[in-house]
Amino acid sequence: MFNKYIKNAISKRQTCAILKYFSLDFEAKKIASLTGISRQTINRVLTAFHERIVFLCEEESVFEQGCIEFDESYFGAKRVRGKRGRGASGKQSCLV
Repeated sequence: MFNKYIKNAISKRQTCAILKYFSLDFEAKKIASLTGISRQTINRVLTAFHERIVFLCEEESVFEQGCIEFDESYFGAKRVRGKRGRGASGKQSCLV
């Protein structure tokens, strides 16, 4: 069987089995024992999966390449008797 995803490594059936176990969040050592493929090959295949996921996530990202600006805001009670400003009790800083 020709495998268009990983050249010169493993069959398409084995790749699908690795992908199934990867989606179930198994460790590379466990996947290797279940599939009978060496752990080094499993690590290479899982790295290829991770790189592909990163590529697809960056492609769908709503942020364009460049600078992103964050402002500091405080959330909590609007008016607290006693202390005022940042020191007022119950307020938490949060980057927005």
